[in-house]
Amino acid sequence: MKILLAEDDLRLGELTAHMLKKKAGCTVDWVTTGNDAFDYAVASTYDIVILDWMMPEGDGRETCVKLRKRGYLGAILMLTAKDTLQDRIEGLDSGADDYLIKPFQMDELLARLRALMRRNFVPLQEDVLKFRDLELQRKSQIVIQDGQVIQLTPREFQILDLLLQNKGLTLSREVILDKVWGLDADVGLKTIDATVKLIRKKLKPSDSQGLILSVRGVGYKIEA
Repeated sequence: MKILLAEDDLRLGELTAHMLKKKAGCTVDWVTTGNDAFDYAVASTYDIVILDWMMPEGDGRETCVKLRKRGYLGAILMLTAKDTLQDRIEGLDSGADDYLIKPFQMDELLARLRALMRRNFVPLQEDVLKFRDLELQRKSQIVIQDGQVIQLTPREFQILDLLLQNKGLTLSREVILDKVWGLDADVGLKTIDATVKLIRKKLKPSDSQGLILSVRGVGYKIEA
């Protein structure tokens, strides 16, 4: 799970970022102003943006409104000490998907993040994805290569689809684990290596060796 945390309280921000990494295995970018939060959110892809309401250079509510006007479709969670009904309504009406009142327990924050991840904030994808001599049919989870159907397991299909969606980018094993199995799954990183090996074996040898590239010590990528 990739998180953008915008919190100007240095002690709370450092603690929250540390706990998100340690307890949930998240990748966390931490900023302290509304302007930085906006710039980071539009420049990268995050599963969830966490915005503190009271920040300098654009508070959380203003930043949330700007992101939604910009067309940002990702999940946004608002953190605030404001706890009246009107405050909650204002926060949600600004475009936030959830609202957590300070002080909060880390376990509750993690539970809310998991709940947001179960919701689909990603625009609907095209049913058919084509790349080189491959055709992925998402609805039926069928892969066709040069007119021949390639039988992939659901996990193999998900990994290939994920890599193709992010072609040109290196995906770490941790990201693949999070997106395909979920971080709570009882699966080791070696399972990802074994699954990628099986995908390569099932695709045509002449193409598979150059399709999914290994990035030593990190993960895998497909060149754009």
